[in-house]
Amino acid sequence: MIMSELNLRYFAWVRERIGTAQETVVLPAGVITVADLLAWLKERGPEYAHAFERAEIIRAAIDQTHVPHETPVGTAREVAFFPPMTGG
Repeated sequence: MIMSELNLRYFAWVRERIGTAQETVVLPAGVITVADLLAWLKERGPEYAHAFERAEIIRAAIDQTHVPHETPVGTAREVAFFPPMTGG
């Protein structure tokens, strides 16, 4: 089975806490949804645990389309994570 690479992008304080704006990863077999991806990322180290400690408030986009956490990652090329946005 060929594992595909996934580009991850981080914005605002998510980026600041992790210490990078983007990275490329190969997902483990059990990562199916955005929620699974967030749970896996939290286990990658203290900086990720800190960035995603309240994963339920993090917004996600798959290939530049905002999606709920239950969305399958599927054949996505990019997943981006944003903190809650405010303003008007």
